[in-house]
Amino acid sequence: MAAAGPVRPVVLEGAGVTLSGLLGEPSGAPRALVVAVHGGGMTAGYFDTRVRPGLSLLRLGADLGYAVLAVDRPGYGRSAGALPAGMGVAEQAAVLRAAVAGYTRTHPVGAGVLLLGHSFGAKPALAWAAGAEDGDRLLGVDVSGCGLRYAAPGGAAVPFTGPGGRRLSWGPLRLYPPGAFRACAGLLAPMPAREAAELAGWPASLARLAPRVRVPVRFTFAEHELLWRHQDADLAELAAAFGAAGRVLVDRQPGAGHNISLGWAARAYHLRALAFAEECLLPAAAQRP
Repeated sequence: MAAAGPVRPVVLEGAGVTLSGLLGEPSGAPRALVVAVHGGGMTAGYFDTRVRPGLSLLRLGADLGYAVLAVDRPGYGRSAGALPAGMGVAEQAAVLRAAVAGYTRTHPVGAGVLLLGHSFGAKPALAWAAGAEDGDRLLGVDVSGCGLRYAAPGGAAVPFTGPGGRRLSWGPLRLYPPGAFRACAGLLAPMPAREAAELAGWPASLARLAPRVRVPVRFTFAEHELLWRHQDADLAELAAAFGAAGRVLVDRQPGAGHNISLGWAARAYHLRALAFAEECLLPAAAQRP
């Protein structure tokens, strides 16, 4: 396979909102489009770390034949000035859906679209999946760093900003290559107020959304995940909530903290996510028990 082209910045229009993002494209026609949605306090560059070769999702996906589109969510990147308070989960889902629809009208996307959401970014991804229609060509949803209940005492949401939030988001320093924190400083951004206001309500929102998701779903929890409860009983309850999905996978990623895609384990996680994408491309008949 010929080498993929360089990652480049893109601008997307969705529901009256101008969004920025990054795009990695394969050398030929893409097998599918992976839409990567970053977490709270991050930007699209989360999926294109340059700290060590091989850790970028955009570059790996393109090398394996996928187009990978990492989008700055509403309130981040180019839209931060127009939306200083950001948007709630449902509004973000609508904007992202419209922006990706615009992209697919002018770019080949192969077999369809896989949503890959990290942390808060998993929330609009799952909200989109819950309301998806055939025209969305949605293949599945890959989630990391997001669960059903927060790990804090009483299930309280922990802010993603401030010293406490940073410690929980990163975990042990040994999980990241030397220089990672200096290199990642430019990826950080304040969490907009409107999405921060919805942190506490997520468990109830997920309980409403999960039964409506009708595409395969995969959850990954890092070994050192500190923001979410992920004991075996928690994961069984989470999987059971997606009764209409047909297929629900729950994985654990060794040697990783909450920000998986910035650490040593990034390539391992990205390969697993793209393997899930491959499984979503299998004909329906091949996936039946």
